[in-house]
Amino acid sequence: MADSLLTYPDNAPPVAFTQAQLEWLPWLAPLPEDEFTERHQAGLVDASRIKSPYFRLLARDPDILAARTRTDKDIFYNPEAGLPRAERELAATAVSRHNGCIFCASVHARFAAHFSQRGEDVQRLLDEGTGAELGPRWNAIVAAAVALSDTPARLDAAHIERLREVGLDDDAISDVIHGAAFFHWANRLMLSLGEPAPAVA
Repeated sequence: MADSLLTYPDNAPPVAFTQAQLEWLPWLAPLPEDEFTERHQAGLVDASRIKSPYFRLLARDPDILAARTRTDKDIFYNPEAGLPRAERELAATAVSRHNGCIFCASVHARFAAHFSQRGEDVQRLLDEGTGAELGPRWNAIVAAAVALSDTPARLDAAHIERLREVGLDDDAISDVIHGAAFFHWANRLMLSLGEPAPAVA
């Protein structure tokens, strides 16, 4: 088993959370592009993802990848009611920061900063952790996301009431829960399959 793992002796994985673009290096071999069948292509959902080593690795099980990607898209891109996109990305950033997934945190921090125009607050979350002061609404979203990430039982009625107090309705609360739950799982998957790397200049 150990002989099948890819190693990157020259990689210096980043140790600080950042909004900068990062690369990701898989420890298992992704499916080569020239081995993709129509089923593998369908599993990507977006054809451009064939350039990503992460998605080419997950494409070894194309049906699960397709379900994973459609779930991801519905949580983050569905415009019908619920949280604004910026706060869906905030929940994913908070969970990724809490779980120590530097790569995922960088991706979703950039989205959160872009859609909210609150780049300094997003960076404060990355620098100080999930206890950073971000204002009542963002604090409530981060607290609920982190509680759910620890264990579902930690997310309790007090978290839900706090979300309601800062103006979230049922659809918005559902988005917090789904975004946090999805990224808790996604972080564990990414952390177990590879490592971040500085972006190639």
